Amino acid sequence: MILEQYYTKCLAQGTYYISSNGEAAIIDPLREVQQYIDRAEQDKVAIKYIFLTHFHADFVSGHVDLADKTGATIVIGPNAVTSYAFAKAAHLQTFTIGGISLQLLHTPGHTMESSCYLLRDEQGKEQALFTGDTLFIGDVGRPDLAAKSELSVDDLAGHLYHSLRDLILPLPDHIIVYPAHGAGSACGKNMSAETSDTLGNQKKTNYALAPSLSKKDFIKELTTGIEPPPAYFPKNVWMNKGVNSSIDEVISRGITPLKLAAFKALAEDPEYLVLDVRSPQEYTAGSIPGSWFIGLDGQFAPWVGSLIENIDQKIILITPEGREKETVTRLARVGYDNAQGYLIGGFSTWKTSGFEISSIENVTAQGFIDGLEDGSIKNPIDTRRPGEYESGHICSVPLHTLSLVLEEVKHLNSEKIYHIHCAGGYRSVIFSSIAKANGIKYAVNVEGGFGAIKKTNLKNQKIVATSNCSL
Repeated sequence: MILEQYYTKCLAQGTYYISSNGEAAIIDPLREVQQYIDRAEQDKVAIKYIFLTHFHADFVSGHVDLADKTGATIVIGPNAVTSYAFAKAAHLQTFTIGGISLQLLHTPGHTMESSCYLLRDEQGKEQALFTGDTLFIGDVGRPDLAAKSELSVDDLAGHLYHSLRDLILPLPDHIIVYPAHGAGSACGKNMSAETSDTLGNQKKTNYALAPSLSKKDFIKELTTGIEPPPAYFPKNVWMNKGVNSSIDEVISRGITPLKLAAFKALAEDPEYLVLDVRSPQEYTAGSIPGSWFIGLDGQFAPWVGSLIENIDQKIILITPEGREKETVTRLARVGYDNAQGYLIGGFSTWKTSGFEISSIENVTAQGFIDGLEDGSIKNPIDTRRPGEYESGHICSVPLHTLSLVLEEVKHLNSEKIYHIHCAGGYRSVIFSSIAKANGIKYAVNVEGGFGAIKKTNLKNQKIVATSNCSL
């Protein structure tokens, strides 16, 4: 038996390849499916099944494309409804892959079709549990994404409580838990950076599995402090229930090379968004006026999905040389299939043409603190998440979280100078770029963010780990 985890850091997502005696199965595949086909060919096995743990909200799965290319059967748990053919599996139904098997455990709660898959080896011994978003390392799935008028968040949390208690906790401690996500995903509140663990250790350390936790307290814990889901989540669920464009078509269109004149014409068309995916340092030094920055070397796909409201948005790209295909692929992972091409030669082509260039001033963390203390900096902004802000912030700096930037900029003064920081300098440049694209003339980025700020020489400014700065 071969079991391999493919972990994608940008999405904090795990997908799984399993093979035995000439057959293979894929669990929760990413949209770019050729990697699984290549691996199966390398191992000289046929992909027999494609298992979904649930309809993912945070990325577009490649299950339909992979089934079309391999003839494999798509398997989803009870309550699933789609526009394509699949095998709707029953609770405890078993599927054989060569000499091993996967048994479906219907575990509603995160969503109503959510299921886990219990792996038994060639000797019939329980070896692993693929938990999807039902059980993470250190956390469990959020219960609000599938709430409907007839099914409340509390109802879903209650279902999840029983799924964990009745179906997962009784399993042997030696079983390895393989979840669909790790730290950084918006599908839970407090996931570990570890991507697998023994079930026995999770029984000891995961708050949601504590034997003393009553159903009432579990529901309260699970439904308290949930941040609003990214706006693209419902759209990705809808896409995962339907048939989408082939990833090959999306990439072919997105990597169309555009000469300067054609790119400039599209950039001036309000239907198009210029998306610059270079580093924060490169973007602040010089960029195309009106372009948005969301850097590839960060949580690119989730921020694209959170901030670009129209999933059908026409996008043209400024990329580092050689990373055009990567950019289009990562856009497609979250359903942004309408990339229309990239500027040949990237930003240097624009710069040498003599066309107008925009830039964002940078200030060091110490310069930022000095400016706050001498009064020369009057409009600071913290762009982190509410939970980060509550864990520690400068009392004189208000929160304008990045996920709400399109609403936040409506309340900013276009003539004022705003000094903007995040945790490390990535999100603050995203915020600054979008603010400038929406009429804010003066945005200054604080280099190194809050991490650097904490290391500065503070005299009068106070950092607190509470929202009450009077303490």
